[in-house]
Amino acid sequence: MTHSEETRAAELLEAQNKAVRLFNEVEARGLIRPGITEGELNTDVYNLAKEMYGIDTYWHKRIVRAGKNTLLPYAENPPDLTIEEDDILFLDLGPVFEEWEADFGRTFVIGSDPLKLKLKHDIEQAFAEGKQYFHEHPELNSGEYFNYVYSLAEKFGWEFGGPIAGHLIGQFPHERIAEDKVTLYVHPKSNLLMRSLDEQGRKRHWILEIHFVDREHEIGGFYEELLTV
Repeated sequence: MTHSEETRAAELLEAQNKAVRLFNEVEARGLIRPGITEGELNTDVYNLAKEMYGIDTYWHKRIVRAGKNTLLPYAENPPDLTIEEDDILFLDLGPVFEEWEADFGRTFVIGSDPLKLKLKHDIEQAFAEGKQYFHEHPELNSGEYFNYVYSLAEKFGWEFGGPIAGHLIGQFPHERIAEDKVTLYVHPKSNLLMRSLDEQGRKRHWILEIHFVDREHEIGGFYEELLTV
């Protein structure tokens, strides 16, 4: 089905808004708690999403990372850890609402550890600065934008934790080029103009990912949402 650009933007934003409500309900119900495993929390969130929205389709694997696992980027599949007291963790979900993709990530801190709270605050601030930079530089290509987002980690005193800083998002199934892990990503080797149109002449919509890590203290934080709607 062909949708107008106004409809596409509105549907992508509504998909994200549903993801926001889902994450808010995760917190409201106290699902994030010490003593359970990442896998158990993953199951709890899956069941909640099904209860709230009937969701059983995700365009990428559901990620729950706690403790030292927060150092690891998306592609890794680390052993299942137990969430500890005074822990840090993040959720990264890609639910499909009807035919529209969302991609949403947030960091949570259990307890009052000042370093972990600073990390959570810094990735939120870095996202805001990254979004502002994108809108102030209309001629950016993906590689240039990656370099800017990467530089924010050093600015805030962290290390950038992943090989990309975002990707395209849209109507399910997720747009991709087979075996290509560069072109449709905010990747250091991509020259794609971020405001270029896709093969169907439509505006491209992007997700921005912020992943900062502190390898010495074995902690990381993650923040992800729509950049262009």
